[in-house]
Amino acid sequence: MPHPRLALYTFGVLKSPLADPTPLTRELHDSGMAIYPEISRHPGYLTRAQPADAGQGTHFDLDWGAWGEFVVPTWYDKGRTAATTAMDATLSLWTDLPSAFDAIYTGLHRQALNRRHDWFERTGRPSHVLWWVPAGATPTWHDGVSRLEHVHTHGTAPHAFTFQRPFTPDGTPADR
Repeated sequence: MPHPRLALYTFGVLKSPLADPTPLTRELHDSGMAIYPEISRHPGYLTRAQPADAGQGTHFDLDWGAWGEFVVPTWYDKGRTAATTAMDATLSLWTDLPSAFDAIYTGLHRQALNRRHDWFERTGRPSHVLWWVPAGATPTWHDGVSRLEHVHTHGTAPHAFTFQRPFTPDGTPADR
């Protein structure tokens, strides 16, 4: 029987729009350009949501194919145009929890996490959520948002959890 895969959704509200030409926003962009290739080579990484077309625009305008329509948590109240979008979101698939944890908390991504408060607002809401998906399934942006909102409202559970309180595919609490 094929093993389930681990989905990881991240979401953060930026202090300034992505289109802001200031050095701080450029640093965020540049760090992302270096982090994605490093993460994609990490053992256990399978894939991440990328637009189905090479079109220009915001996350909201792009065709995400099997990843579904791009949506954001209800608490995001900033812009949705190229000039006003002030958020960053990722959706990825992993083989297992230790691989995802290691990729996120080491290397270039760890360095970026150390600077997250330079770029992102402190919203008091979770910035990531994980859940298990059947082998061959593609999680959607809607799945990620609904599970992130679940963690915020109800806390972690086998349905939606964080790195700090993970669960195994069978729903039992897990060690990282």
